[in-house]
Amino acid sequence: MKKLLTILFAVALGLSLSAQTNYADDWNPDADGDNSVGVSDLLALLSVFAENDADDDGIWDSQDDCVGAYDECDVCNGPGPQILGIDTIIVYYDSLYAEAIDEWWVYELYSDTLFTYLCENPGCMDSSADNYDPYAIEEDNSCVWADGSPVCDFQNSFTYDGYTYDLVAIGDQCWFAENLRNEHYANGDAIPGGLNSSEWNETSNGAQAVFGDGTSPVINGSEDEVANLADYGRLYNWYAVDDSRGLCPSGWHVPSDVEFTTLTDGLGGELTAGEKMKSSPSDSPSWNGTNTSGFSGLGGGARFSNGEFNNGGSEGLWRSASANGANAWFRSLLGGSSEVGRWHTSSQSGFSVRCVRD
Repeated sequence: MKKLLTILFAVALGLSLSAQTNYADDWNPDADGDNSVGVSDLLALLSVFAENDADDDGIWDSQDDCVGAYDECDVCNGPGPQILGIDTIIVYYDSLYAEAIDEWWVYELYSDTLFTYLCENPGCMDSSADNYDPYAIEEDNSCVWADGSPVCDFQNSFTYDGYTYDLVAIGDQCWFAENLRNEHYANGDAIPGGLNSSEWNETSNGAQAVFGDGTSPVINGSEDEVANLADYGRLYNWYAVDDSRGLCPSGWHVPSDVEFTTLTDGLGGELTAGEKMKSSPSDSPSWNGTNTSGFSGLGGGARFSNGEFNNGGSEGLWRSASANGANAWFRSLLGGSSEVGRWHTSSQSGFSVRCVRD
């Protein structure tokens, strides 16, 4: 070790002399005065060359991401938790025995709230919500209303074409929390279904299908039509989305490309919103997201322009109402990704559809 340090010092001194660096006249090789040349002395030498380790963490200050210490909030030299939040609510009870009726009466005496300081305090910031948190400083879209969000006109569900859909408020938008499954346009006309692969490929009219129905090949996914309809709803081509008779009920519409962007921007952007939009393992049906948005996205797969079914259970694809030349924009979620894909594809492809409130 001493030989290594001697070599390092020799090299350092040699560099100093050859570079004609301004050298401290009173520099002492035994900087710490312990009568031996060690690591601390080498640090002292390097400090002469504008390097230092002010917080003694073994990392040069020029390379140290924090010269000092991180506080509990992971802020370099920060003040620590500063946000007042509720830690515990304690409720005190007492009881009284009523001898005449041989019963104990339990009643609340008072309650006490214990506070603590937090680094951050996300929560519901809408005072009209049942779980409003007056101490929250960051909206986390967790607000719930027993009778539905005001964004959804205080409704939790909506019945359309014989099926009742759950609703969810995400930001200022009210969405169906399930994929469409109707077989009729809003005016009551039937949407053609049961098309074979050739018919699906050649039609320029609106059409719908259930993943795996008929004799068309299923490349990847379940062929159980009943279960697929229950979990994923129906798949619609662009012509059905663009039909003037309306795919969504009155007061609702298929979201535009811009409205999808508003959704994902409100959830942190396309790179991370997917995790929040996918159903969680605890949901039924389940997927591998967190579903903190309540969108409840599932891997409903697609029926592509050649009539084949693919990506069932592994990818969810939702049509928008926005055309892009001969194609149309859509959004996708993948089982192994937290991103939301924004793509455009042919009008023949059949994807899932959601409705958003006007």
